[in-house]
Amino acid sequence: MSNIAEYGGGQEQGSAVLVVTTNDVPGYRVDRVIGEVFGLTVRSRHIGTQIGASLKSLMGGELKGLTKTLVDSRNQAMERLIEQTKARGGNAVLGMRFDVTEAADLGTEICAYGTAVVISPAS
Repeated sequence: MSNIAEYGGGQEQGSAVLVVTTNDVPGYRVDRVIGEVFGLTVRSRHIGTQIGASLKSLMGGELKGLTKTLVDSRNQAMERLIEQTKARGGNAVLGMRFDVTEAADLGTEICAYGTAVVISPAS
């Protein structure tokens, strides 16, 4: 059984900033659109993880070390997205997405991005 904290991610309950992948939040209205926000991290490859992943890929199966690294990286990008939103006065991010690319053959760039807004309960 996998540990959800190690191999999963997402937002903590009760966070000051709501992050959703949808373009609206049922029961809320958008009072103000602040604009695009993003959180970015670039992770270099750990040589031990790379060697282990290479050996594991020969036999098949999940590359758990790489999975955990990607989860950690996405969570860090998400934290930075939330920090940017709070700093700009927002309390929600709509249309959040992740983008993952290779960074000059040195590592992996993970970007969490979306639209920062101010929302309030619909009356």
